[in-house]
Formats: sequence, structure tokens, C-alpha cells
Amino acid sequence: MEQTIWNFIFIGITFSVYIGIAIWSRAGSTKEYYTAGGGVSPFANGMATAADWMSAATFISMAGGIAAAGYGASKFLMGWTGGFVLLTTLMVPYLRKFGKATVPDFIGDRFYSNGARLVAVICAIFICMTYIMGQMRGVGIVFSRLFDIEIWMGVMIGGGIVFFYAGLGGMKGITYTQVAQYCVMVFSYTIPVVFISMILTGNVIPQLGLIGNYIKDGAENSVPLIVKINQISTDLGFTEYTASTSNTLDMFCITAALMVGTAGLPHVIVRFFTVKNVKAVRKSAYWTLSFIAIIYLTAPALGMFARTNFVEEINQKKYADAPQWFRNWEDQGMIAWVDKNNDGIMQYQAGSAFKEKPVYVEEGRLENGPRPISNELTDSANEVYYDRDIIVLANPEMAGLPKWVIALVMAGCVAAALSTAAGLLLVLSTSVSHDLMKKILKPDISDKQEIRYARMASFGALAIAAYFGINPPSSFVAKTVAFAFGLAASSFFPTLIMGIFSKKINKQGAIAGMICGIGFTLGYIIHFQFLTESKDYWWGISPEGIGFLGMFINFVVAFLVSAITPPPPKEVQELVENIRVPQGAGQAIDH
Repeated sequence: MEQTIWNFIFIGITFSVYIGIAIWSRAGSTKEYYTAGGGVSPFANGMATAADWMSAATFISMAGGIAAAGYGASKFLMGWTGGFVLLTTLMVPYLRKFGKATVPDFIGDRFYSNGARLVAVICAIFICMTYIMGQMRGVGIVFSRLFDIEIWMGVMIGGGIVFFYAGLGGMKGITYTQVAQYCVMVFSYTIPVVFISMILTGNVIPQLGLIGNYIKDGAENSVPLIVKINQISTDLGFTEYTASTSNTLDMFCITAALMVGTAGLPHVIVRFFTVKNVKAVRKSAYWTLSFIAIIYLTAPALGMFARTNFVEEINQKKYADAPQWFRNWEDQGMIAWVDKNNDGIMQYQAGSAFKEKPVYVEEGRLENGPRPISNELTDSANEVYYDRDIIVLANPEMAGLPKWVIALVMAGCVAAALSTAAGLLLVLSTSVSHDLMKKILKPDISDKQEIRYARMASFGALAIAAYFGINPPSSFVAKTVAFAFGLAASSFFPTLIMGIFSKKINKQGAIAGMICGIGFTLGYIIHFQFLTESKDYWWGISPEGIGFLGMFINFVVAFLVSAITPPPPKEVQELVENIRVPQGAGQAIDH
């Protein structure tokens, strides 16, 4: 059976399940639309939260970053997992006890100000829009390979599907859809790695294969895989795979920004509002971390296996004999080769083949396929360009795995991107409909009108996200997503922490802190990502890590402004005290 048929079977089955669940669990009230009625079990919510968390950046891009950067990509693993521990211990139990449906709702009530609520809505929109760009890009990459279409067409198809089940079912529909999507993701991520681990190292457990011997060349010539990949890297002019090449301060700041940004992500926080009480929040957090660990502990093995396979399949091979997967991805513009020395052999070495992503023209090149053209070739000997976001998708093809495994990976990638996009879309729509329209502009609107505004906001947000998914600020999905974490780190995390643990922070301090924190971070990202090509970053901190500095700006401004303005009202200070009191947490009122 042809690969295309396998792809259609797996995608068709999974999409049918998602849409069926959305229809079955359609939201009938604002409570179901925003918090799924507050009755989701901890086990199901843990699975749904894990799916919501494991976005296209995790599923598609993280292993690609590990494959390309080796040790340097550990910042994603450390930042994202560490941040989830912060989130579940310092924030969500208290926020759930407060009993609001959204993050801006908490900020508006805690800081007794619609002005604070409005600033929080704007921050949520910036964070979620930046994040959802990466998801739409991931959807486009998968669909372009799946259906042999342009990336922009894949983005449009994925956006339409997300709008259908997110706009129709709200949080209730998204929750149960994400349970199904997690099941698809975990099998599609782990099964191929098990196959490849057995081929390369003979270990059925990928984590053991990561530290095992490389036996593909024969057991008698086996060497530790770590030694093999380091040798391959140095032979090609790269630094050792296990060596760090990052600026230490920048790596620390990126890791910290990802960590505190995770704890400030509104689409993850709101997931814990769907369970019955604070006790259920803690159980849900346990299940979530367990489900996330399955994939995060597998990603390093996948990245290393992919790196090994890619080099062995490409380097020093004649282009005329290039494997079919290379041609397939070349057709989508995700891989390119330029014959700098006119010998017909692909040379993959340290350095860039092009100064920027190559532009394609539809002309025959040697035998067939589009031809990359660029007037800006680099002086390096490297002749191969590849987009790191294809590593997970291409890895089963590189390893020669069965066609059904390749189709399963495609389905998993789509599930990862769609699950997070749906969660982000819900936060965007509820921020507009509930926090902006209902709480500020039109307090007298009915539940039905509120949901209508939410669906209108969903459509508008998806249209904008689709545009940036087609024209992303960075072609690397994980990098685009990292910007969203920086924005969350500099706006919501400090404000929520101060709102929970400090009775001294007033509305003036909270508003000033959020504006200064996210304003500094956003300005830094825009300057270095869009307005200049200079890499002369301040103190060597890249745009992905600047949110950590923005967080400190938020804290400092909030405390200084609060010190010179009137303290919060007594009832607000009592509210803060009550949120932190642990007694009766297990019997918290079901909001």
C-alpha cells in the first residue's frame, strides 16, 4: 500500500475522532465553554493538559533542536519541565482556590481594577498570538508533506479544523479532544524511537540506546553511541555533540525565561480550572507531569538518533542517488542542496550553505525537483541546507521504518500542533469575550451573546495567526514559541506571584509592572528580530532569553510604584491572605 494511502487512513481516523468528540461535547453554557463545567477528572485533565502543553515546538521542533545543537538544546528540556514544577507548586492551587475562569479575571479582581484587567487581556493576546504562530507553522509543515501541498495551504487547512472544534466545543470540547490527541501523540512519538533504537543500538528502550553501543556497522565494530556522534560531528567540522557552544549567560537566561514563562502561560493555567477543587488540582498536576515525562525523556534519544541517520544518509552521497525522503522534503522547500564544487556529491559540513533560507524555482535540477537559487551563498564547504523542524517527521523515513509508522508520526505531529492551538485559541477568545466584552465594555450581554463574541474572536485570531504561520518571524518553530514564553515571563508570572503572595502590591504597581515588563521584552524582540540584522545583543542575551530580564523589570517597577501609592483596600489584603490559607483546600468550593 502506498505511503499516501497510509497517511490518509491515519489522519482520517484521528480527525474523525476529534470532530466526533467536539460534536458530542459541545458547550451549552459559558461555564462549559470556559472551564468545561469544572467537573473533569484529574486523570483526564492531566492527559489533556499534557496534550495542551506538548505543542508543535515540543513534538516537532525540540528533537530537531537537539539533533542540530546537541547539548545546547538542553535549555528547552530544562526550561519547560522545570517551569511546570513552578506552575503546579507556586501558582495553580491558589488560583484554583480563587475560583476565576481566566487569568485576566484573577488579575482584574485581585488588583481591583478594570485597567489591570485590560492590560492583562492585552498581554494574553500578545502571548497567545505569538505562541499560536508556531503552532500554525507546525501544522503547515506537516500538511505540506502529508498532502504534497504548499505550506500556506497546510496552515489554512489546519486553522479551519482548529476553529471547528475549538469554537464549537469550547473548553469542554477541547478537553476531551486533547485526551484523544495525547494518546495519538505518545504512541506516534515513542514507537518510531523504539524501532530506531533497536536498529542503531539493539536496545528496545530508547533511553538505554542513548547511552548504548552503536551496532549498525556490525557488533564487532560497535562503539558507544555518544562516542560515535561526537566523532561524526568533529569529522564534519562541528564541535562535539555533547559540548556546549552557547554563551553561558544567554543559555541561563533562555532556560530561566522558558521556566518562568511556562508558569505564566494562560492556556496552561486555565486547564487547572476545569477540575472540581484544589485537591483535584494537585492530583491533576501529578498526572500531567507523568504524561509529559514520557515524551520529554524520549526526546534526547530521538534527536541523537536523527542526527546520526541524517549524516549517514546524506554526506558524501551523489545527489543523483539521493534517498526518496530527501527528494520529498526538497519538493516542500525544507531541504536544499547547492553544488558548490560541481562534483554532483552532497557535502554536509560545518557552516551554512546559504546566508538565508533558499528561494526555489520550478526548474529541473539534474533529474527532477525544484532548484534552490540564491545569490548569497556562503564561503563554507557545506552544500546542504535543512530546516530543523523536519527532523521528527523525516526520521522514520531516514531509518527505513514501515509506512504505517511514518503515517502514525504524521498524525502525532498534527495532534500536537492542533491541541495547543485549540487551547491558545480558547484563551484568546475568552479574554476578548469574557474579560473585555463582559467585564469591561458590555456588562449586560447574555451568555449566548458572550459565546458568540468568543467565536468571532476565535475567527479573527486564527486569521492573524495563519498569516504569521505562513510568514513566521523565525522559520524554527521552537524559536518562535520561545518568544511567547519570554512575553509570559515578563508579564503574567511576576504579576500572578505578587498577587498571590504579597498584600502590598496595589493596582498601580501591577499595571505599571506588566506594561514595563512586557513592553521592554516585546520591544527587544521586535528590534533584534525585525528591525535589524545585528546580533550585537545587550550583554549577549538573545531575544529568546530577554524575558527573564523583563521579569525583573516587572517586579522592581511593581514594588517601587506600590511603595509610593496607596496600599490595596483591606478587603483585598484579606482576600490575598485567604487564598494562601491551606486549611480546607480539599473542600474548596466548586466554582
